[in-house]
Amino acid sequence: MLKRIFVVLFICALFVQCARRGSPTGGPKDETPPVLLRAEPADETVNFKEDKIRIYFDEYIKLNQLREQLVISPPLDQSTFIISPQSIASKYINIEFMDSLAPNTTYTFNFGESIVDNNEGNPLSFFSYVFSTGSVIDSLTLNGRISDALLRNPENFVSVMLYPIDSTFTDSVIFKNKPLYYTNTLDSLVDFNIPNLKAGQYLLGAVKDVSKNYVFDPSVDKIDVISNPITLPNDSLFSLSLFKEEPDFAFGRAYQAGEQRIGFGYKGSPDFEIILEGEFPESFVSVVSQDRETDTLYCWYKGFEADSLKFTLKHDTLRRSYEYRVRKAEPDTLMITFVQSGTLDLTDTLKIRTNTPLQSYSSDAILLIDKDSVEVPFKMAQYNKHELQLLFDIFPNEKYKLQLLPGAITDFFDTINDTLDVKFSTKSRVDYGNLSLRLGNVPEFPIFIDILDEKEEIKRSIYVTEPKGLYRFAYLQPNKYYIRVRIDENANGKWDTGNYLKKQKPEPVYHFESLLDVRANWELQEQFILK
Repeated sequence: MLKRIFVVLFICALFVQCARRGSPTGGPKDETPPVLLRAEPADETVNFKEDKIRIYFDEYIKLNQLREQLVISPPLDQSTFIISPQSIASKYINIEFMDSLAPNTTYTFNFGESIVDNNEGNPLSFFSYVFSTGSVIDSLTLNGRISDALLRNPENFVSVMLYPIDSTFTDSVIFKNKPLYYTNTLDSLVDFNIPNLKAGQYLLGAVKDVSKNYVFDPSVDKIDVISNPITLPNDSLFSLSLFKEEPDFAFGRAYQAGEQRIGFGYKGSPDFEIILEGEFPESFVSVVSQDRETDTLYCWYKGFEADSLKFTLKHDTLRRSYEYRVRKAEPDTLMITFVQSGTLDLTDTLKIRTNTPLQSYSSDAILLIDKDSVEVPFKMAQYNKHELQLLFDIFPNEKYKLQLLPGAITDFFDTINDTLDVKFSTKSRVDYGNLSLRLGNVPEFPIFIDILDEKEEIKRSIYVTEPKGLYRFAYLQPNKYYIRVRIDENANGKWDTGNYLKKQKPEPVYHFESLLDVRANWELQEQFILK
C-alpha cells in the first residue's frame, strides 16, 4: 500500500513539473527604450576633427525610417555622410563623413524616432548627438508653432529653416540655398524647437518641402515666413501658418488633343485669349473651352482642313505664338453624362454634361415627369460650354424620370443626342438634418461660410455680403461636419492665398473648434464666435 502511494505521488510531481515547463509566462512586455551608453567622440565635443562617430547602446537596436526621421542642422547632402548599419540589428551606430565639415559650426543630428530596440520596437524618442567644429557649442534656441492658413491642422513633416541675414542676403535665398539651421516637425508635432544656434539676425521660414531638397518650390510646396528679421537671442514663440501660393501665370505646351481640338496648358489663371491667325473660309468656326480637371484650355475648330495652324496667345502683356502641325487623331464624339445618379438631394441642381462643346439645346425635346406621370415644369440654363442645368421645384419622397429626345442637345460638331432616359428619386425631409448658425465678432464682410466633412472637403458653402442674424443650412446629409469662415478682404468673390515675394499673407480663416454631429430629423443650433 505504501509503495502504491509513493508511485502516485511521484507521478503527480512529474505532471506538475511538466506543466510548469510547458506554460511559461514570458514575463512583462519590454516597454523600455534603448539607453545610450557612450559615444566616441563624446556628445557635445568641440574642435571636432574626426571623420567617424560611433554611438553605443545598452541593447540591440535597428534604424527605422531613418531617411524620414533624421534631421541634421545645418543640412548635409546625403552623399557627404553614411550612417550604418541600417539593414541589421546592432548595439551601435556609425556616422562616417565623406567630405569636410564647415568650420566653427555646431552640428546637431536629431534621430527623431528612428532608433528602436530590436525586439519590441520601442523608440528612443528624439535622441540628438551634437558636436562643434569650433571651440564652443552654440547654445541659443528658437521656439515656435506651425499651423495651416486654410486647414484645421498643419501637414506632417514641415521643415523649419533659418537663414542668416548678412551682406549677401536676398529674398531669393529660400528658392536656391539650403538654410544655415534646420529642423522638422516630423509626423506628430506642431511645435518646433531649433537648438544650438548662434546669435545674429535671421530669416525664419517654414516649408512643406515636398521634394525634400531644403529649398522652396512654389509649384508644389506650402510656405510661410516671419515678415521681419528675427534677432537671437529671442524668447518669443513664433507662429508660422503655411499657405500654397497661386502660381504666376505662364503658358504651357500646345498639343493635339483630338482630331479638331488643340490643347493649351497653362499655370495660374485661365483668363487668356487664344487667337487663330490666317485666312479662313466662311465655314470655319472655332470655340475655346476649359478642361474641368486640368489646367488646360481647348481650341475646337471645324469647317477647315490644313496641315498646320497658327495661334497667338494673349494674357495681359504676355504674348506667345505657335505654329502647330496638325496630326491625325481620333475624332471627338458626343457623350452625355448626368452628374446626379439615383438619388437627387432636395438642394441639388440637376446637371447635364457633355464632353464636346454645346452648340444649342431644345427644351421642347426634354421631358421631366414625376411618379404620377405628371409633367414637371422646368427652366434650362447653360452653365458653361459643357454643362446644362435644369431648374425645377424638387419635392421630397418623389420619383422623377428625365427623357432627352433626339435633338435635345446639339454639340459643336452638329451631332445630336440619341434618346436618353434617366431616373431619380428624392428622400423624405426627415432623412436630413438642419443646421442654424449665428456668427459673432466677424471682423468684416463679405465672407464665405463653409460646411466641411471630416476630410475638410466642402459640402456646402455660401457667400455672405452683409451681416444676418441667422444662417441656415437646410437638408444636410446626416454626418459629422466642421464649420469654417473665410474672410474676403478685397471683396473679389474668392478667397486669396498669400505670396512670399510679394509679402502678401492669405486672407483670414476661422475654424469652429467642435466637430458637429448633424443627425436625421434634427435641428442643430450653434453660435460661432470668431477669434
